[in-house]
Amino acid sequence: MSNEERHVNDNHSQKKPKKLLDRAKEILRRKHYSIRTEEAYIGWMVRYIHFHQKRHPQNMGVPEIEAFLTHLAVEGNVSGSTQNQALNAPLFLYRDVLDIPLEVPFTLPLREWNF
Repeated sequence: MSNEERHVNDNHSQKKPKKLLDRAKEILRRKHYSIRTEEAYIGWMVRYIHFHQKRHPQNMGVPEIEAFLTHLAVEGNVSGSTQNQALNAPLFLYRDVLDIPLEVPFTLPLREWNF
């Protein structure tokens, strides 16, 4: 085997796992979500992660989602529909990307919540 062939084989065996948001984009596309939904969900995922000082979502859960939504409602003064979208993005992240089921206590439309 030549040095070039070894180098090519080494590169294939050292594939890095895809980054979290790249995996999210891939799954959104595989599930045929619209490009606008993809852009919105990725944006909310980034905001959620940054809000929690870039902690990995795998190390967070429902309390962190609640804190993020409360911040949006109180500090960001966002509408109920925006809060619903901000909720659905991390839920998609946990359910479809990380395969982590969450016990979510959000049963009412968020605009009816008193944050």
